[in-house]
Amino acid sequence: MTDPRIESYADLLVERCIDVQPGWQVVVRATPVARPLVEAVVRRIARRGAYALQRIAWPVEQSRFGKDWIKEAPEEALDSIPAITLYEAENEDAAIVIFSAENTREGSDVDPARRARWTKTAQPLARRHRALEIPWNACQYPTPAAAQDAGMTLAQFEDFVYGACLIDWDALGETMRRHAEHFSAAEEVRIVGAGTDITLGIAGREAVVDDGKLNMPGGEFFMSPLEEATEGVIHYSEFPASYFTLGRCEGVRLVFREGRIVEATADTNEEFLLKMLDMDEGARRLGELGIGCNPMIDRHMENVLFDEKIGGTIHLAVGNAYEFAGGTNKSSLHWDMVKDLRAGGEIHLDGELVQKDGKWL
Repeated sequence: MTDPRIESYADLLVERCIDVQPGWQVVVRATPVARPLVEAVVRRIARRGAYALQRIAWPVEQSRFGKDWIKEAPEEALDSIPAITLYEAENEDAAIVIFSAENTREGSDVDPARRARWTKTAQPLARRHRALEIPWNACQYPTPAAAQDAGMTLAQFEDFVYGACLIDWDALGETMRRHAEHFSAAEEVRIVGAGTDITLGIAGREAVVDDGKLNMPGGEFFMSPLEEATEGVIHYSEFPASYFTLGRCEGVRLVFREGRIVEATADTNEEFLLKMLDMDEGARRLGELGIGCNPMIDRHMENVLFDEKIGGTIHLAVGNAYEFAGGTNKSSLHWDMVKDLRAGGEIHLDGELVQKDGKWL
């Protein structure tokens, strides 16, 4: 029997997250494993008088082309985008991306240099998404592989996913906006924690609240820091930094001077970290500061879509900034790394302590 929560989840994606309108061309990306959710989403898009364009690939994260093409294509092919693919990206009205890996290490065998080369080429395909010119949403379908990474049974993981998504988004949004207002009015934020003391300039930048209308789950507010005003060190000692299914690094430590990463190390897979940071000029600067606020997400699961929303954590994304949030840094990379502040962490705004041990003061 189909889990009845899938129907509620599909309603949330189509109606709140995207608000699909008649006549829209809505691209739905997923793997075959997510068929129950894809079908429910397609039915709702159809009922709204819109067109559902199903695009199945594995893994979904590989920029509209699967890992096998990226592994085998001639190198010159990695430098151009097929015209039909570019046309779709420039003409779709909305997109729903359903993460649904059969194996969460799928694609990790692709050479980092080839992947970085294609990722840079494929940058225009994500332009309208990153600028929020069209509504789009990334979400999770519970799969056995993702459940295993999270250390849960499939039934437990299903409860976790739906519990984090099927909540009162209006109430949580109101709470987050109260905190976000203080960040929007501040000039700098200092983050202190285990192996971490880092200051980000944020003067003039607005905090954006994700109350279930961007990613699903939502439950964060975020902003683009000033590009040349980050100083200090951050050590991601609590959780590994995973770049989708493509690479995983433990113990990442980054040192910033005048907004740029001048030193980067990792306990594991340091070569992958350095290749990603050397992808282009903007990859060594920050694109995002995010504050996790979802009360239903309280544990790390090796899934950044959820991990970055854990209440009492922050995440910094190296690479591309959000134009709609005032950011100007350009990069083919956008890699969120999560820092836990619930045991000894602090957030200061303009010298005032506003959060301690993950609790707002």
